[in-house]
Amino acid sequence: MFENLIQILKDNPRKIVFTEGPDARILEAAARLKKEGFLTPILVGNVEEVKAAASKGGFDIDGLEILDPATYPGMDEMVEKMVELRKGKMSAEDCRAALSKGNYFGTMLVKMGKADSLLGGATYSTADTVRPALQLIKTKPGAHLVSSAFILVRETGDEALKKICMGDCAINISYEDNVDKEGNVTLSAAQKLAEVAVETAKTAKAFGIDPKVAMLSFSTKGSGKGGTVALSAEATKLAKEMAPEFAIDGEMQFDAAVSPTVGQLKFPGSKVAGYANTFIFPLIEAGNIGYKIAQRLGGYDAYGPILQGLNAPINDLSRGCNADEVYSMAIITAALV
Repeated sequence: MFENLIQILKDNPRKIVFTEGPDARILEAAARLKKEGFLTPILVGNVEEVKAAASKGGFDIDGLEILDPATYPGMDEMVEKMVELRKGKMSAEDCRAALSKGNYFGTMLVKMGKADSLLGGATYSTADTVRPALQLIKTKPGAHLVSSAFILVRETGDEALKKICMGDCAINISYEDNVDKEGNVTLSAAQKLAEVAVETAKTAKAFGIDPKVAMLSFSTKGSGKGGTVALSAEATKLAKEMAPEFAIDGEMQFDAAVSPTVGQLKFPGSKVAGYANTFIFPLIEAGNIGYKIAQRLGGYDAYGPILQGLNAPINDLSRGCNADEVYSMAIITAALV
């Protein structure tokens, strides 16, 4: 998978901004990227602090661009642009204060074309990475929400399941209807989950998976009632309408999704049941627990969360990440441009 992504980056030179320049894990990954030469890192932070941290860790970042919000020559232009983007919701003073922080500053570098993509979250929370992206980068045309997916890879086991995709495991806590002041539903919970399914299928395809999408539940084809069963069933119908080019089916239990014997017994005739490789969870609890079980007990390496629905590739790291994970996520993020 990474050989293909690296080749994309070799063919299309790109820049990625790291919002936490002084962090040792970021510096180690940036030094590795600099040495290998297929992706150009930009580090955000105080120049002397970043260089001192690199020297302490023995990381060669000579020649890499280090941008400090406190001394950035284009700050006035950046503030003006942010005020325009926030449309009266933030004053110039508010914008300048926000841009003094690496997460907002880095996001505006992407918005203004100074970088192609962004990776943050080594010290920032997920919310602190996603919020600037929603406010400044915004969702792409046709998208109503930001969601996430994980790519999971392992070397052993069933050939068809060596590379799988799961969503949403990190962003949307649950799915509820959007209702206007008159009580009319403007965007249903099922529409949201269907959109997550379609975006996750696109992510899977981008990483070399031919997506067979299972809308997961504790019920298969109406065998159970209550909970999120109706949500998953309705979202399945909508997702099929939204993206007829993808194989999507549900609602189904996980065993029906991955076991051909169980799948065809419980869901006869389904092109997905028994052969799924892309899994959509109806709640974040299930998604987050599910991918971590796969990672810790199933022997998968997990890459993500990969954010979906934004106008530019911006991704979030786990605060418990290591330098290898930063390096991998930088490649994944930049290759999505």
